[in-house]
Amino acid sequence: MTYQDRLLRAIPGGAHTYSRGFDQYPSNAPQILKRGDGAYVFDSDENKFLDYGMALRAVNIGYANEQIANAAIKQIKFGNNLTRPSMIELEAAEMLINLIDSVDMVKFTKNGSTATTAAVKLARAYTGKSMVARCAEHPFFSYDDWFIGSTELTLGILDETIKNTKTFHYNDLQSLQNLFDMYPNKFACVILEPATLEHPKDDFLQKVRDLCHKNGAVFILDEMITGFRWHLKGAQYYYNVKPDICTFGKAMANGFSVAAVAGKREIMELGSIEFQGRERLFLLSTTHGAEMSGLGAFVATMRFMQENDVVGHMWQYGKRLVLAMNALAKEYEVQNSFIAGGIECSPYFLTLDKDGKNSMQLRTLFLQEMIKNGVLMPCLAFSYSHTEQELELTKKALKNTFEIYKKALNEGYEKYLVGDVVKPVFRKYN
Repeated sequence: MTYQDRLLRAIPGGAHTYSRGFDQYPSNAPQILKRGDGAYVFDSDENKFLDYGMALRAVNIGYANEQIANAAIKQIKFGNNLTRPSMIELEAAEMLINLIDSVDMVKFTKNGSTATTAAVKLARAYTGKSMVARCAEHPFFSYDDWFIGSTELTLGILDETIKNTKTFHYNDLQSLQNLFDMYPNKFACVILEPATLEHPKDDFLQKVRDLCHKNGAVFILDEMITGFRWHLKGAQYYYNVKPDICTFGKAMANGFSVAAVAGKREIMELGSIEFQGRERLFLLSTTHGAEMSGLGAFVATMRFMQENDVVGHMWQYGKRLVLAMNALAKEYEVQNSFIAGGIECSPYFLTLDKDGKNSMQLRTLFLQEMIKNGVLMPCLAFSYSHTEQELELTKKALKNTFEIYKKALNEGYEKYLVGDVVKPVFRKYN
């Protein structure tokens, strides 16, 4: 029985995140990973791959960083989870408050989904309204029903919940205005990422904030990906906009399980207990939400980033990587079918067919050939551990990959692709 068989037998979907599923990778991808070190991951047989997934962007310094691991181990030896709030819990909270300009209070949790759902709950309690407007171009906010109900995957979700979440478009203020006009005084909040594939245009984020406040809605920025990658103080600082509530996760603890919902005191304190006679909001109450090892890793990660120009490195590496990918695509005459672009610290690549449409077949072939050349590239996530050596290794892999890619464009991908084509995560049927 293969690892994939065992995973699917033991775990629904074979992994605890759908984007780690076997249907997201070509057939030659490692079925299971044993460990990571710096910018590399190793499978069960110790085969080594340069990694551009970086634990779904959760690792921005590098796997198994000794300084951060030791900080976590120190907290483990302190007991890891105590009966009352811990010293590191307070230190971590005050560090985030001091770091992020819009934050007066913070509540830690273990994953991004619970953080964004807590933000929505706070907004509903604060406004007394129920509807949520979320950005259509931003792929994932939560595994909870308020978000999943707005995708194709509506099985098991109540119709009322589905109707309560509406979508608008990024860099299209009118699409959000249309929602406010269509459902006046109904929206509790607007939630979006500061940026994903492109920068905001014409003060889009500031105008969304103003539109929210004009219509009595809470302005929520989800900084799961942008936080500590665009800027140490968040993309909100980079774009000069203050949200009412913001959420963080992913790279805030270099792979350790830490996420946070944070923001204005007047909203966050709805989850407090010291105001006698006030109706209570049961916000987040999790035994492991302030687990000491993760918060120790968070504090150590922030200190490492303050002492080293991690963010600047990622902007520069991403810029050079995109330039290299596009230059090599042109050299191998596949520039109309393979395009790298986006925001330099978090870029993307596209695989296009002859009609200029997204091709999952060519994407699968590209991933397959990169893996043959020792590079695991489900996306373009990189870290402080990706250096000149890793860039040169990537270029070499790209050259070999584009040789096959060019042949596949001329002769048909079927001749070169082994196994099934990868599938989108959000699809109605398996």
